Amino acid sequence: MRTGPRHSPPAYRFAVTVLRPLLMSLTKRQWSGAEHLPRDRGFIAVSNHVSHVDPFVFAHFLNDEGIVPHFLAKVEAFKVPVVGAVLRGAEQIPVYRESGQAGDAYGAAVAAIEDGQCVAIYPEGTVTREPALWPMRGKTGAARIALATGCPVIPIAQWGAQEILAPYAHRPSLLPRHTMQVSAGQPVGLDDLRDQPVTAEVLAEATERIMAALTSQLEVLRGETAPPGRFDPKVHGLTLTGRPKEVTSDPSKRARAAEWGDDDPDDVEDQA
Repeated sequence: MRTGPRHSPPAYRFAVTVLRPLLMSLTKRQWSGAEHLPRDRGFIAVSNHVSHVDPFVFAHFLNDEGIVPHFLAKVEAFKVPVVGAVLRGAEQIPVYRESGQAGDAYGAAVAAIEDGQCVAIYPEGTVTREPALWPMRGKTGAARIALATGCPVIPIAQWGAQEILAPYAHRPSLLPRHTMQVSAGQPVGLDDLRDQPVTAEVLAEATERIMAALTSQLEVLRGETAPPGRFDPKVHGLTLTGRPKEVTSDPSKRARAAEWGDDDPDDVEDQA
């Protein structure tokens, strides 16, 4: 029975021992692109987010390639009994979303990269609010870490977990077994940005390149073309965390809800 790479923390190996057999029995797998995963240095693995189940699929893919992912996970998960203890023991990284402590995750992620580890990030910061589940506007955390460390950013698109558990649904659908499609792509091209001052404009450009790479990977998996533009929850008056709710009665914002929101390079999130 596979229990995770030998150099992984004991709590991580325990989680793999418990969860991997469940994933192997309850899902089918269609994976590709593992040759793009760095083996000799730290790197960032970014993925789209379509279900609360897909972190397990994301981790399964990396684990079976001998890579221990260090997820940036919302701090609320660390407060759940037993689960929190496993996350801490497995050296996952808590993110204090929408707070002044978000920078703590940045420092921990940079340290992990410099130690040769894989840091796994959902650059959208939450399950997508885009109606057809395409990647929406990204936060700048992955770009910040990549530009600070010079590490590769590997886009890993996934599709299928939403068939097990739709976004914000409570009742899973396990049978018949669903196929988890995962595809890793080539590193995102950021070299021309690495020597520039880290301005809001540079971060916005790097983040959009990351999101564009993820979207292109996902288009191949889905056999579809993504809609133009980048869906922005703020433009659509939606909350940025938790179950989507409209948070504005501004008529102009509601009118724009029928359009794709275009990115504002001056509106940059500070958290991962």
